[in-house]
Amino acid sequence: METLHLFLLIFASLLGTFAQEDLQEKVFVFPVPSNSAAVVLTAPISQPLTSFTICLRYYSLLAREYGLFSYATKKSDNQLLIFKPKPNQYRLYLGAVDVTFILPEKRDSKPGWEHICVSWESATGLVALWLDGEPLPRMGLQKGHSINPEASIVLGQDQDSFGGGFVASQSFVGEMKDVYMWNRVLNADEVGLVLSDYVLSDSLINWRALNYEIKGYVVLQPCQTPSPYGVQS
Repeated sequence: METLHLFLLIFASLLGTFAQEDLQEKVFVFPVPSNSAAVVLTAPISQPLTSFTICLRYYSLLAREYGLFSYATKKSDNQLLIFKPKPNQYRLYLGAVDVTFILPEKRDSKPGWEHICVSWESATGLVALWLDGEPLPRMGLQKGHSINPEASIVLGQDQDSFGGGFVASQSFVGEMKDVYMWNRVLNADEVGLVLSDYVLSDSLINWRALNYEIKGYVVLQPCQTPSPYGVQS
């Protein structure tokens, strides 16, 4: 009986560390700058990626640089990185090469949630960025490249080594939700569906069935503001 009780305690502690959950109406809160706080994701990626789309929503008041989505391999810490250098810029790294999308600076606008989708395909090298459902002019990056599937995937940090090397001055502070990833490029209609909280069925990372581990000071909480879109499945 004591052995069974010990097993149940260990099993319960593992469930508290590793989780697969439907996080509808939930957010990850990153309350303070940190060199340890992150959310680690797992995804069923067994073959090299030759295309992808990543979508997520976030809310931050930071004016400095920070990492949003980091996909590191043992050979390249910036194998795939979505980075925010400035409030009006987005940068995508692929294999340590990058492109930067520069937006007009916002004036007299209220802070709020932003929804981004970033896609890339090897065949053309085209990178697309959608901000709140609006596409920016596409750019070119790493035509013919492929992305190693053996990865450490992290939210809220820029990995400078495989699974670590976090720097507090590049850490995300704010709230994040609705994180998805596909091994293909979404078309305009699909991006619109994702923006409206429609769940596409073939995702590698799915907010409605997320495999994640929280490290450090990150808190899973109910979202304070209701979604402006009707959630569908």
